[in-house]
Amino acid sequence: MIIQNNPIISVKNLTKEFSSGVCALNNISFNVNKGEFLVVIGLSGSGKSTLMRCLNRLYDPTAGEIYFHNEEISKLKGRAIRVLRQRMAMIFQHFNLISRHTVLSNVLMGCLARTSTIKSIMDFFSNDDKELARSYLKLVGIEDKALERAGQLSGGQQQRVAIARALMQKPEVLLADEPVASLDPATCHVVLDYLEKINRELGLTIICNLHFLSLVRRYATRVIALKSGEIVYEGDPQAINEEWFKKIYGETAREIYVK
Repeated sequence: MIIQNNPIISVKNLTKEFSSGVCALNNISFNVNKGEFLVVIGLSGSGKSTLMRCLNRLYDPTAGEIYFHNEEISKLKGRAIRVLRQRMAMIFQHFNLISRHTVLSNVLMGCLARTSTIKSIMDFFSNDDKELARSYLKLVGIEDKALERAGQLSGGQQQRVAIARALMQKPEVLLADEPVASLDPATCHVVLDYLEKINRELGLTIICNLHFLSLVRRYATRVIALKSGEIVYEGDPQAINEEWFKKIYGETAREIYVK
């Protein structure tokens, strides 16, 4: 994937403070270029998930600005937020599938934003939508599971269904919030390989939260490290040496490798 030196997202002086008084993000600024596979790292509680939820407006920022294609999105309301979330799709650590429904049905739910509620309830999805859903299942390597119940699939397969569902929104940016945290090490690479394929073949910009630096070095084109809600590192993932690791994760932390 060719990374264009053209910010698709700009974050300026973003702060998020919760009613409890916890400051999850403290005055952070960065850009995301079109075509990047940007990975955000940091300890649990460093602000990674809060950042994701501010980007697609699941959370309202306390202060600062977020721009998407040079349009400020940090103050959007109502339907405008729903449109934004279609353009900036999100997948989560927990797959959020309806286990009793088929894989294909779960993927088709990704186009609910452009399909009437009645049609979706009656399963009146168009043939074009069904063909597109199958194409995304093929892209993530589970086309043969289309008619199986989602609850019968392994964790890694369910996460790939969630990715296909997100692609049905026809997004420009894919936000992946700890997408492999619930998976075993071998399956981590399978899921991330497909995210990398989507980044390269479909041209989607990906912003992904990860824990393990070995995965970050393998997949990220650039990395941002958060600590206590502030950016402590931004740049080449290969340049994170032991000294930087200690600064990001603490003096007593030890790096765990996922092969």
